[in-house]
Amino acid sequence: MSIVLGIESTAHTFGIGVFNDKKLGRKRLVHSRDVYRPTGEGIVPRKVADHHEHVFLPVLKDALAQAGIGLDDVDAIAFSQGPGIGQPLQFGCAMARYISAKTGAVLVPVNHCAAHIEIGMYDAKMKDPLVVYVSGGNTQLIVKDKMYRVMGETLDIGMGNLFDVFAREIGLEYGHGSELELLAQKHKNYIAQTPYTVKGMNVAFGGLLTYAKKHIGKYSREDIAYSVMHNAFAMETEAAERALCLTKKKELLVCGGVAQNTMFRNMLKTMLVQHKAKLGVPRNEYNADNGAMIAYTGYSLYKKHGKKATVPIEKAVPNPRWRIDQVKYL
Repeated sequence: MSIVLGIESTAHTFGIGVFNDKKLGRKRLVHSRDVYRPTGEGIVPRKVADHHEHVFLPVLKDALAQAGIGLDDVDAIAFSQGPGIGQPLQFGCAMARYISAKTGAVLVPVNHCAAHIEIGMYDAKMKDPLVVYVSGGNTQLIVKDKMYRVMGETLDIGMGNLFDVFAREIGLEYGHGSELELLAQKHKNYIAQTPYTVKGMNVAFGGLLTYAKKHIGKYSREDIAYSVMHNAFAMETEAAERALCLTKKKELLVCGGVAQNTMFRNMLKTMLVQHKAKLGVPRNEYNADNGAMIAYTGYSLYKKHGKKATVPIEKAVPNPRWRIDQVKYL
C-alpha cells in the first residue's frame, strides 16, 4: 500500500489529507480543510455536520489536486472513528464508506488523539517523548510503549473547552482560544485569587471556569483572560513535570489545538531547562485538526499490521468515546 487518503471530521474541522509513499517526486504529505466558525454560540452538532457536507467536495478535490492523484489511485481510506462529536463523526465515516465502496480501497479506523501524537512525533522528529496532548475536548499526559498509557488527564473539561466557553462568555465574536490569547496579551494585572487545581498528575478546570465567569465585570476582560490562561498552563506544566520526573524522558512533545499557544510553549520550555529535556512542537497546521494526521497514522497502521488494521465497511462507524488507552494497534 502506497497512497492513503485520510478523513478528519471529529469536531469543527473537516479535513482531507493524502500520504503518498510512491516517491514520485511529489509532496509526500498534503492536506486541505475547512473550519466551521460559529458566532455567538458553541458547536451545534447538526450545524457542524451540515457544514462538513457542504465543504466535502471542494476539500476533497483540493487535497487530490495537491497530491496530483485521482480517487482511483488511493489504496486505503483512513478515517477518524473517534473520539469526537457524534453527528460530524457520522458524516466522516459515511464518506469513508462511500469512497471505499466506489474505489475498493480498504478502510483503516484511526483514533483522533493518537493521530495528533503520531503526526506530532513525525513532524517534530521525536522518538520517545512524554506527550502533553491539549485540545478542545482532551487534556492528557501520555507515554507510548506497547500501548498508549494515560499518566494524567483532566477530571472534568478539556483545556480548549475552558478557553472557548470563557471566550463566548465575555462576548468575543469568535469564541475560540486563539482569540482569547490575543486578549490575554493585553493584560495589566494577574488576579492572584484565580483557582489552581492539580491532583497528582491530574488537573481540573471546572472551578477555574466558574470563578472566571463570576468575576466578569469585576476585573478587566484582559486580566481575567490572562489569569485563566496562566493558571491553566501552570497546572498542566506542574503535572507534566511530575510525569517527566517519573518517566525520566528527555523529550516532551506538546500537540493538539492548544499547543499553538505561545504562552504555554514558553512555560513548558522554561520547565524543561533544569531537566535538560527537549521540547518538540509540530507545525501549527498539524496541531490544528487536519486530514494529514489521519492519512499518516492510517498509513503507519497498515504498513505495520496489514489487514489487521482494517475494518469491513459495515464496521466503519463512529466511536465517539474511544479513549486513546483503548487503542489496540500502534
